[in-house]
Amino acid sequence: MTESPHAWSFRTRCIHVGNEVDSATGAVVPPLHLASTFRQPGAGEWGPYDYSRSGNPTRAGFERTLASIESGCGALAFSSGMAAIHAVTLLLSSGDHILAGSDLYGGAYRLFHQICERAGLGVSLVDMTDTDAVAAAIRPETKLIWAETIGNPQLSIPNLPELVRVAADAQVLLGVDNTFGTPVLIRPLELGVDIVMHSATKYLGGHSDLVGGTLAVADPDLFQRLYFIQNATGAVLDPFSCFLAARGLKTLELRVQSQSQTALRLALWLDQHPRVSRVLYPGLPSHPGHPLATQLMGGHYGAMVTFQIEGNLSQTAKVCESTRLFHLAVSLGAVESLIEQPATMSHASYAKTDRERFGITDGLIRLSVGLESFDDLRDDLQAALVAAGL
Repeated sequence: MTESPHAWSFRTRCIHVGNEVDSATGAVVPPLHLASTFRQPGAGEWGPYDYSRSGNPTRAGFERTLASIESGCGALAFSSGMAAIHAVTLLLSSGDHILAGSDLYGGAYRLFHQICERAGLGVSLVDMTDTDAVAAAIRPETKLIWAETIGNPQLSIPNLPELVRVAADAQVLLGVDNTFGTPVLIRPLELGVDIVMHSATKYLGGHSDLVGGTLAVADPDLFQRLYFIQNATGAVLDPFSCFLAARGLKTLELRVQSQSQTALRLALWLDQHPRVSRVLYPGLPSHPGHPLATQLMGGHYGAMVTFQIEGNLSQTAKVCESTRLFHLAVSLGAVESLIEQPATMSHASYAKTDRERFGITDGLIRLSVGLESFDDLRDDLQAALVAAGL
């Protein structure tokens, strides 16, 4: 009897679910379907695909893989992570309220405050690690709580099981951005979260060669609502990017685990560095979310490291500009390591008062640790700190 794919391990499902052997040729890599339209059996009779905005075989394969590894009933691939978040907000109506985390990606902050508010949605930010504060901030018109499994850029760790309880008590949707966590470390749908979003540009793709976003859900009715929004608005991921993302998923577990191990070593080294005043990494016992991260993520803590130097904005910029292996760039999650200054780059869209209020200081530096060796990355950071006069 053939074993059910549901019984396969996470790594095996990444490789085989959604990547079935092509029945026409025997190819072990499914063909790339670039067709925009599909011939139908008759007028008013529909085949499995009709128009690539509504569905495409290559996109469907990638979505099946993602739904499997997220433990969802279905997944949707969007043209960007922001398009995916925007689709979630389109579940709401004018007058509704979004309660979002204060340790939040700058692009999501911009969408909520400069697009959603103009559309009549209320938005407020709260510390998602303080469950009591989240519960107290819910209003009668609140319809969506939006959190991040690992906050950006301070790597805060919300108590997702408790947030699930708070959202259920208030009958509010709970959506989370799991880009930093990845389904390798945590699968929020298994904890009762309603919607899981990824920027597929990051770890899912893993090679800095595509832009995409995804949503995964466990409830079939919610899936159909989101599918309708995606089809009606058209922000679908193109077939070639789906092909690349599906390829990336095959090595996702190996990459994330290796990157996480190197990130922990770098965090430990930075934590002892005389010119570094603070290191924010969930794998350090000093991190306030360390016990919860250990409980929820099973011994790996992700490949993002944020640290603070005792320097001004220009000195921080000098550190970021002086690395050779760490590329000065926004984005994250790929095989090459990246470095950036959140205050002027990923979180520049924050209002200055909110940057100050939420700890996005001039001396903050964010690292995305890639697959290079620890020794080389450590030496690269040390040389950059010296070059900045630190």
